Amino acid sequence: MLKKKGYNTAVGDEGGFAPSLKSNTEAIDVILEAIQLAGYKPGEEVAIALDPASSEFFDADKNKYVFKKSDKSEKTAEEMVAFYADWVRQYPIVSLEDGLAENDWEGWKILTRELGQQVQLVATIFLSPTPSCCRRGSKRASATRS
Repeated sequence: MLKKKGYNTAVGDEGGFAPSLKSNTEAIDVILEAIQLAGYKPGEEVAIALDPASSEFFDADKNKYVFKKSDKSEKTAEEMVAFYADWVRQYPIVSLEDGLAENDWEGWKILTRELGQQVQLVATIFLSPTPSCCRRGSKRASATRS
């Protein structure tokens, strides 16, 4: 499917395909198309789990998430939560791992409040490294899974 669309089918860092798509939305659309081509029904037989690794595109100096590789937009934590909430409404997303930066404690509280009942929120970036981080994240209700 990727080859037919003219995309590179090289393997990325974690073993998955890493084509240079035009946008984040196109990535979801390609995944949904692949699910359907495989004979499954998105949202019924197959769901989507995202791991955006948001710490990688968080600019601490600006306190914003900067989409350097796509549209160059910059979003606050609140805007990121709205972005994810919109996707959860549109697509069969059931899990969001590392949706915000590891030190964005206030942002994680907002994300958990807004989406914690709708999708699994996994915070491996700040709940797993040390027991003190895990306790801090748990006390702040900063995710639904670690």
